[in-house]
Amino acid sequence: MAIEVISYIYNKFRNLILYGIIGGISSGLDFLVYFLLVNIVGIHYLIANTCSILIGITTSFTLNRHYNFKVKDKTKRRFAIFLCVGLAGLLLSSLILYVCIQQLKLDELLSKLLSIVFVVIMQFIINKNITFKK
Repeated sequence: MAIEVISYIYNKFRNLILYGIIGGISSGLDFLVYFLLVNIVGIHYLIANTCSILIGITTSFTLNRHYNFKVKDKTKRRFAIFLCVGLAGLLLSSLILYVCIQQLKLDELLSKLLSIVFVVIMQFIINKNITFKK
């Protein structure tokens, strides 16, 4: 019974689950690259952040394209859309943090959690239905 439930949930939410796993891998790589560039190489944090975010977005696109959505045509066009969605998510996340923390006086960690949930769902919907649409 439990295996059937898990199988059903996985099949129903496969893309979302893989999107989350790939997002975790990409975010971890983003953080690692940022840490290395700032602390080992000595690059300015804003330049390091730009480099690490671009590496994270590129990794996420490549893994989602190959393993999750399995769409391999129109790569440049799809990457441009994915990049725009990623950067829009960054802006939306910043806006949500500002509103939650500065205007609503919510806790910073709770605000970040709300931001992550909202942005990940929004990006997943856009990427599934536009970026990786077959």
